Amino acid sequence: MPKYQKFEDLPVWRDAARLYNRVLDLLEEPGVPLTPGFRNQLDRAALSVSNNIAEGFERVTTNELNAFLAIARGSAGEVRSMMAVVRDRPKLKPILRQLQEIRSLSESCAKQLTAWTASIENSPVQGKRHLTGEMKDKREAAQRSKDYRLNFLRNLKPEHPLYQSPEARVARGEAIQE
Repeated sequence: MPKYQKFEDLPVWRDAARLYNRVLDLLEEPGVPLTPGFRNQLDRAALSVSNNIAEGFERVTTNELNAFLAIARGSAGEVRSMMAVVRDRPKLKPILRQLQEIRSLSESCAKQLTAWTASIENSPVQGKRHLTGEMKDKREAAQRSKDYRLNFLRNLKPEHPLYQSPEARVARGEAIQE
């Protein structure tokens, strides 16, 4: 599983941003017959998905992360519900494709958030604040092992069979041409 350094790199956050932009596209179209209250609620619910993913990602414990992911999942459900409520309105037939796309994006976000939450719940790590001594030791040992291997590859003699291997060349900082 890749390690993401910032929330903008998360596929689910990018999908949530796409969801919000599709909602904005719909709401900015002239003449779309939606009430001001519906527009306001749809705008806020759609934006809530990406914002809560971001806020959860920036938290320190998995309990905090899970709480924000649950809120984001609930907001995605709210957007989906709003699309279901209005989909059969005759006046909205011209924008049915847009409504379906918004619904599909909100479903995708909810599924991704559910999977992420499940993976966190099945993990022994409870967040940075809650790393056990054993987990810290394992992480430090893995890092020492990685550092040792890089140092070994970096310092190989030219006559060593691994000297020209891609891994050794990368460890020495040489560009590899393909």
